[in-house]
Amino acid sequence: MTYELVIVGGGPSGASAAVFAGRAGLRTAVVDGGEGLVQSAVVNNHLGLPEGTTGVELAELGRRHAEGSGAEWIEDEATSLTVEDDVVTIGTAAGRTLRARDVVLALGVDTTLATVAGIATEAGREPWIKTVVTVDAAGRTSMPHVWAAGTLAGTSVHTIIVAGDGARVAVNVITAQRGERHVDHDTLEIPPA
Repeated sequence: MTYELVIVGGGPSGASAAVFAGRAGLRTAVVDGGEGLVQSAVVNNHLGLPEGTTGVELAELGRRHAEGSGAEWIEDEATSLTVEDDVVTIGTAAGRTLRARDVVLALGVDTTLATVAGIATEAGREPWIKTVVTVDAAGRTSMPHVWAAGTLAGTSVHTIIVAGDGARVAVNVITAQRGERHVDHDTLEIPPA
């Protein structure tokens, strides 16, 4: 099966991207190895969670939201990434081969997959983030059809910020695929007074 979007990484950035892509009707898969910064976090500053939560709980909420929006969740680790004839191919540790029109890398601080694939990187801007993937203003990397979001793309490590960046990059991918600006807004139906 060829997906319209594969997201590598299922933390707040990846799950948020999956929610937007799934709601837009894109055939979307998330490849998540279950590791990342959020797994060891206590989160007390995420809007909408006034009692706080753990990173593990936040990741589970993100997964449920993404799956409920139509994304497929694959528990596996992406180990290779190539682009040929406008198709991105992702190989996994379990021997899967996934093909996609576009890929969003949302791997937090892990630049290994990007580096092995030959994607450009640069020095990080956060105090202890040494390297990030180089992206343009929309989130595109140096490799065609490969985008990056969240801490991997140089945003702050705060969960609310990386979640927003995942959504932003997903909207840009959807826009690029459809050729018109994508907007996802639901409204309340207010009964007449």
